Amino acid sequence: QLQASGGGLVQAGGSLRLSCAASGRTFATYVVGWFRQAPGKDREFVAALKWSGGATFYADSVKDRFTISRDNAKNTVYLQMNSLKPDDTAVYSCAASRRVINSSVRYSASYDNWGPGTQVTVSS
Repeated sequence: QLQASGGGLVQAGGSLRLSCAASGRTFATYVVGWFRQAPGKDREFVAALKWSGGATFYADSVKDRFTISRDNAKNTVYLQMNSLKPDDTAVYSCAASRRVINSSVRYSASYDNWGPGTQVTVSS
């Protein structure tokens, strides 16, 4: 089971760090992705990390502002979000799968394990 945490209310230009922890499983051999969904909008890809090898992937809209990373000992994936904008306001969810290939990391249908999301609100 996955659990995302770390959301909250922050002013534009501020930072937040989200965490995605797995219980009952290890992330080894998984791809872990972050997605977000704003009210009235489709779910969109934010970032992903291949646990084995550490390759990372980012949406153009967050590249250079967000960083995805991992802590092997804690079996946790982080999403460090800097220079936040009001457009970043959304519910952020993490997902994982062993069957994601590089060309499909941006598609939510590629992931078969999802956890409850955490709300991120950026005020202007």
